[in-house]
Amino acid sequence: MSETQQTQTGIDRRNAIRLGAVGATAILTIKPAVAQAATSVLNCQIPVPDPVQSGQYIAADGTLVPAGTDGAFAPALRPFTGEEVKQALAGSNLPGTTYEQNQAYLAYIRKLQFGQSGYTCFASLQMPGR
Repeated sequence: MSETQQTQTGIDRRNAIRLGAVGATAILTIKPAVAQAATSVLNCQIPVPDPVQSGQYIAADGTLVPAGTDGAFAPALRPFTGEEVKQALAGSNLPGTTYEQNQAYLAYIRKLQFGQSGYTCFASLQMPGR
């Protein structure tokens, strides 16, 4: 090899090594961020109902009704975490609920809309890979 070819090869190798190091750093930086995002999704909270409507009960179909409505359930005593909702959507009950109460709360959660407390948390649970 001529001196020029060796110099170009050396530069190419150094650039490749540098790019490889940058790529590895990016991967190491992104993986913890993804893990942290997944963890925060499981720890986010979904109040039932939204605090703005805290005096309302939850009907079996997930709609909000006046307090004391027959067949409706009192608001949850505390917000549910994303992990609890995820497990309930997979078949277990939300903590501290009966089967019927669980079904009503899940119906309410499924009906959450943008702007309501818990919407972002629930939407995050719906993303693939969660």
